[in-house]
Amino acid sequence: MEKSKVYFADFRTVAFGDGLTKKLQKLIRTAGIGSIDMDGKFVAIKIHFGEAGNISFLRPNWARAVVDVVKELGGKPFLTDCNTMYPGSRKNALEHLYCAWENGFTPLTVGCPILIGDGLKGTDDVAVEVEGGEYIKKAMIGRAIMDADIFISLTHFKGHEMTGFGGTIKNIGMGCGSRAGKTDQHCSGKPIIREEKCRGCRKCQKECANNGLQFNAQTKKMSVDLNNCVGCGRCLGACNFDAIEYIDYDANRLLDCKMAEYAKAVVTGRPQFHISLIVDVSPNCDCHCENDAPILPNIGMFASFDPLALDQACVDAALATTPLPGSQLYDNMHKDGFVDHHDHFTNSTPESEWRSQLDHAEKIGLGSREYELIKL
Repeated sequence: MEKSKVYFADFRTVAFGDGLTKKLQKLIRTAGIGSIDMDGKFVAIKIHFGEAGNISFLRPNWARAVVDVVKELGGKPFLTDCNTMYPGSRKNALEHLYCAWENGFTPLTVGCPILIGDGLKGTDDVAVEVEGGEYIKKAMIGRAIMDADIFISLTHFKGHEMTGFGGTIKNIGMGCGSRAGKTDQHCSGKPIIREEKCRGCRKCQKECANNGLQFNAQTKKMSVDLNNCVGCGRCLGACNFDAIEYIDYDANRLLDCKMAEYAKAVVTGRPQFHISLIVDVSPNCDCHCENDAPILPNIGMFASFDPLALDQACVDAALATTPLPGSQLYDNMHKDGFVDHHDHFTNSTPESEWRSQLDHAEKIGLGSREYELIKL
């Protein structure tokens, strides 16, 4: 089988020369985006607009660079993302758009409309069959995303508290799922709270959208209502005292597999192109209302027609770099009793699991893990 091609450019520029957004445009043109017939066609560009308070998301300048190329090719682009299943600034289309605007994404700055893929309340979705799906037979995807003729993903590659890293597969699979789709992916496992570690700070409860956490005013401890909990894992990332863990040790692996199957549902049967930037590599998702210091240095920009090869190339590049001092990853590696897992994602967040998303994506035919890296 022929290796997939992944194109790479670093973040170096020449003084008084073209800037980084021009370099991104050169990268995607070299990678072959122009081979897609976009003339008069709707082009969905999937991006994460960033939660309010987070400043590690991809800036609108990057989106504008891609939008301008799509318009030059005759396409009708729109930026899109789907609503979240947890409290925050993006749980319905109105709040989502306000959040995007506050983070700098407007038709004026990005050069095209912004559409929330699953509608006002996150219920405007379509059931899409997953070819070869083992866990998902029909994925619930935002209707506007599926209505597009062409699909492009623009991904901020970063760490993640559950899936180890958030790359192209996650941006597509989780990001394009409607609120029902996100619940579908997250419901594999549910957490428990270790009372001896719980401080009663209630930070986890603020992250729960489903009344899955109950606070006992007498004991000052939190507990999980398993009937309401959907296993989204937001509480896990909110707890600073390691009081929350999963009952189902396999939950993260199943999440990875479902995410890969959702990604396949989105891209199958239409032209696709994928871009990923390893920059501001925060340890957690851009869905957080804050971001910690980057765990890795800025590496560069990648592009490919193969979403799996793109993630594999980004993973390889990330694992080959040295952790940044003053980061969560660096601090973890210098704690007493540190156990080296020999990968930055697990060392940063030991309870996460990332390999399954790549393994399963290859198994179901989303793409290839074998790639040829072509440097500009």
